[in-house]
Amino acid sequence: MQREPGLGEAAQLFKVLGSESRLWLVRLLGEGSMTVGELTAATGMSQPLVSQHLRTLRQAELVVAARRGKEVAYRLADAHVSHVVADALVHVQEPASSDEAG
Repeated sequence: MQREPGLGEAAQLFKVLGSESRLWLVRLLGEGSMTVGELTAATGMSQPLVSQHLRTLRQAELVVAARRGKEVAYRLADAHVSHVVADALVHVQEPASSDEAG
């Protein structure tokens, strides 16, 4: 059986999202664009750490930046990533099924 196209890229996406801090930033940016300062205030993370995570998210093309006056605002490149994270949170918060598929 041939491997399905896109599996490698999907694995890379999950690797980038494999950080609780980056998931938190994606959740916040899913609500709208924010500056590094706003993300720092919302998360309590240091500004250098927020910037480092944003750089990783930008390199993965999950986040885009746009100048907003003297600052740079970040937003999600598209809503799909926000949905993936939201679905993952729903999945881990639902009770375990007693009737597991086998």
